[in-house]
Amino acid sequence: MTMDNELVLIGKTGYSTNAIGDAIPTETKTTVLCGIKSITRTEHYQAAAHGLKPELVFVVSKWDYQGEKEVEFEGERYNVLRTYEPKTSKGLGDFETLELVCEGVANRGNT
Repeated sequence: MTMDNELVLIGKTGYSTNAIGDAIPTETKTTVLCGIKSITRTEHYQAAAHGLKPELVFVVSKWDYQGEKEVEFEGERYNVLRTYEPKTSKGLGDFETLELVCEGVANRGNT
């Protein structure tokens, strides 16, 4: 698989407060290269049975991923539902990859 797309991994490093005292999460953003796969039909229906709506699978180097729960791709935010480390290799670098199964974030609480 070619890693010819950019994905932004978004980590939370703590909280700061705004002018009225609300706790605001502090984000760190790291841009990495990724590949993109489709959700399989089986996974789509199994996830839907549990109220989840996976949309995309991003394939990243397992050395780049540090447990981030949000990512950004082409200006859209996604939540990481689960990760998967393939046990078999289809190519030379596949043994060092990690799949991030993600669902889109509608409006992040903004109106």
